[in-house]
Amino acid sequence: MSAFSFYPIVIAVAVALAAGSAHWLYSRRKTPEERERERRLWLANNGRIIDGTIIDICELPDAHHPKNKKQSSAGLAQMLIFHYDVAGVTYEASQDVTHLQEYVDPKNCRIGVPASIRYDPQNPGNSIVVAETWTGLRKSPPVRLGIMEDDPTLESRE
Repeated sequence: MSAFSFYPIVIAVAVALAAGSAHWLYSRRKTPEERERERRLWLANNGRIIDGTIIDICELPDAHHPKNKKQSSAGLAQMLIFHYDVAGVTYEASQDVTHLQEYVDPKNCRIGVPASIRYDPQNPGNSIVVAETWTGLRKSPPVRLGIMEDDPTLESRE
């Protein structure tokens, strides 16, 4: 038996190891939904909180779901659009809240009300309003400070 007869065996073992390693690495790859969930949880635990404002709530066609023939919200991504200021810079961002329906109802969100925003201090453009463990949406209407001119209670006192 010569040394040349072991080369096919060594090559076959090397190819099998390479194929096994590639399969193992590929099977461990995270889906975009898992990466987004980890980003939200990291910001909910480590992000700084700042006041911002909800600008809009809109539904966009979702590229991941084919359109149904029925007019339903199954193929629509629900986006929460907000803005906030960090160190004199105004940021406008959006968050896909389609998969957070159990934590927030976009139909009950009001536009123009203040909200708490969590952002990454190293990258202020990386921000959220809602996560699985935290929400920055206010449940009560904003408190009016001082007497307003159109306050109906002011007229009843006079």
